[in-house]
Amino acid sequence: MVRALYSRAGSHAGVGLLFLVLFVLYAERAFGLLPVDHALQPWLEPVRNAAIALALFTAAHLLHALASARLSQRRKGRKPVPKVLLDLLRVFLFALAALGGLSLLFRQDLSGILTGSGLVLAVLGFAIRNVVADTLSGIALGIEAPFRIGDWVRIENLAQGRVQEIGWRTTRLVTGDSTYVILPNSQISRQRITNFSAPKKEYRDHAELTLPVALPVAEARELMRAALERAASIAEDKPPEVQLVSYGPAGITYRVKYWVPQHDREPACRDEVLGLIDAALRERGVVLAQVPFALPCAQQASTPHEAV
Repeated sequence: MVRALYSRAGSHAGVGLLFLVLFVLYAERAFGLLPVDHALQPWLEPVRNAAIALALFTAAHLLHALASARLSQRRKGRKPVPKVLLDLLRVFLFALAALGGLSLLFRQDLSGILTGSGLVLAVLGFAIRNVVADTLSGIALGIEAPFRIGDWVRIENLAQGRVQEIGWRTTRLVTGDSTYVILPNSQISRQRITNFSAPKKEYRDHAELTLPVALPVAEARELMRAALERAASIAEDKPPEVQLVSYGPAGITYRVKYWVPQHDREPACRDEVLGLIDAALRERGVVLAQVPFALPCAQQASTPHEAV
């Protein structure tokens, strides 16, 4: 559908560009048929320049439509071009068209216009440097594409949720509690990003529990594996694993690894896994081992030194 829209826009722009080119070519001939002292003669150059400027903008729109239709195609094994790059291409093409139109309007070469616009951009850039930093960070995020819309991500020290929108200045997330979070792109680019939806939506999580030494390791593993066979929330095609973490007189610690289909189902998966294991242990009469906690050493009381 996106391709069809861009193709339709490109065809309309192509027809408009052809009409403007023909108008520029035949306008001078039409004005040449008029008398030299005719009232319309002074309008020849302004009309021609306006038509050329309009043709430049139409050509920019046509090039952007053709490039977008080509680059937005989804090919097997290749990622589509991020939308922010297509927007950047649009800005670049229309900026060139604007410079060409200003050159015709003020009858100056591009060097003088670029010099004046450079000074204006420098002043504006200093005044809105935070906005520029967010925008450049948004472009970098669009090029690197560490996440896409719909991915579940954790941005360290900032937020965790599902990507709702990736804009020029900000990225919007919806947390697991349906809270809307808006983050500046410059802050995101400085943090560690964990994407739970890449390269695939499913990933492996784990839970640890300590059982008494009286229960043999082989029986404990078989007990937990049999209990998790009834789990409906975890991935079916990848069976869970039970690994031995530590062995000591206080108890044996096991790590139960299971696959979560997608990040928003992680709480449900953990709840079901622990619930099934708890029910199997209680049915067997097994009580979790009580791991002793190390108490902090008491600080010795000290008396202040007497002044000499």
